[in-house]
Amino acid sequence: MIPPDHPRYRSLLARERIARYAAGGIVTLEGLAAHGRGEAFDYLIGERTTESALLAERTAAALLLCAERPVISVNGNTAALAADQVARLQQVSGARVEVNLFHRSEERIQKITALLEDAGVTVGKGRAERLLPLSHDRAFCLREGIYSADTVLVPLEDGDRCSALRTMGKTVIVIDLNPLSRTARTASLTIVDELTRALPHITEACGVLSREEALYLCSSYDNRKFLSDALAEIQRRLARALD
Repeated sequence: MIPPDHPRYRSLLARERIARYAAGGIVTLEGLAAHGRGEAFDYLIGERTTESALLAERTAAALLLCAERPVISVNGNTAALAADQVARLQQVSGARVEVNLFHRSEERIQKITALLEDAGVTVGKGRAERLLPLSHDRAFCLREGIYSADTVLVPLEDGDRCSALRTMGKTVIVIDLNPLSRTARTASLTIVDELTRALPHITEACGVLSREEALYLCSSYDNRKFLSDALAEIQRRLARALD
């Protein structure tokens, strides 16, 4: 039992949750390693949403609202940590949701789909095809889902698929705590924040942004600035730690 007054209560709850879903076959062992890497970078930004990240989250909402065919791509870690939040974001954004996995099996897809549906998500279904220019199983996607999307929100993404989606002309929004990763540097928009902090902010913004503000955010953001802000915050925190 983790006491609510523990200084890292949220982080420890997330760790416990993702471990439980790993035991149930939804999260892979590789997914556990990826989660731990993200935690390390969350330490470096102070385990909080910075002002820059909050603006990136509002920009993500604007991109989803202005898209004609938005899709939220969900993997095992995202489903384990944030199924309820994905459901709420889908409701306000109108985005399709598709399960897309690096370590792909029909059993995992069915388990993740069931978890999402239990949380209220409408999950895209059908015959997945090898439609993306990749040599691994993330090339498989739904023709009426990710393949046809103009904007894809891909929390906890890998760099190869992010690059492939950009090559196909799609707007790619990623949530990545590592501002130095290939994914963060390849995406159209990078949110340097923890998943379960970021998704509610995007959802809230979807509900309050006017059409005019959304259009302005879509046309005025600079992803290099978001990455630079994140690195500057890490540098400030490291400098203070050494004082």
